[in-house]
Amino acid sequence: MEIEAVPDLVRPVVIAAFEGWNDAAEAASAVVDHLMRVWDARVVAAIDPEDYYDFQVNRPSVGLDDNGFRKLTWPSTHIAIASPPQLDRDVILIRGIEPNMRWRGFTAELLAAVDDLGGELVVTLGALLADSPHTRPIPVTGTATEPELIDRLSLEESTYEGPTGIVGVFQDACVRLDLPSVSYWAAVPHYVAQPPCPKATLAILGHLEELLGVSIPLGDLPEEARAWERGVDELAGDDEEIADYVRSLEESRDTADLPEASGEAIAREFERYLKRRGGDQSD
Repeated sequence: MEIEAVPDLVRPVVIAAFEGWNDAAEAASAVVDHLMRVWDARVVAAIDPEDYYDFQVNRPSVGLDDNGFRKLTWPSTHIAIASPPQLDRDVILIRGIEPNMRWRGFTAELLAAVDDLGGELVVTLGALLADSPHTRPIPVTGTATEPELIDRLSLEESTYEGPTGIVGVFQDACVRLDLPSVSYWAAVPHYVAQPPCPKATLAILGHLEELLGVSIPLGDLPEEARAWERGVDELAGDDEEIADYVRSLEESRDTADLPEASGEAIAREFERYLKRRGGDQSD
């Protein structure tokens, strides 16, 4: 993989998401798509898909380019760089598709590029289907590999056991390379699994804001999340069985000891609100 010539990056943090098994309702990959837009990211490298993708599973697509000519686009994984305003470090964004084969080579190639660009911290994003009511805040679980990160961000060390996807493989490779890493996973309501899920995307972005200590422009996402919730409300209202099921999830959620309801979590949310309000006033 060849990387375009780029100036030296300042303490870059890597944010990565992959379509597929790790990306329920495409909530995680939508985060990277959003960051690429609002931070005006520039793609500097792409994986050669020939080595890692089964084109009968992830097929190329054809369409028209900006000049009206037919263009063939191959499935791949791209690396982009951004220099967000108000952030004292650069960002490396990785956006792609879970490979169909040669996962270790795929991971090694990406992390070699991260090393060439000077990446100091890797943040992987994922989304899973769960028994979460759409009417409540989307739960986001955060884990980290370094004790300092666990303490500073109030995260946990992962205790998951079972099948994993490219996100788990990627994070394991970071551990082997002594590269600090954090992982955020959103719990998408399983009964609305079709993409998009802007409410889950928004929830992950909130945790990235806390990690980076900066307000991220949200654009239309808050309104899209409200519209998504209203739409699911309407669907549930048309089916009493679904409505009853959602109410049971709500009762279970409301009676649980929720991190979202803790004083510390509320304080963090209020701090994010004040930062965002201050940023809006300065524009």
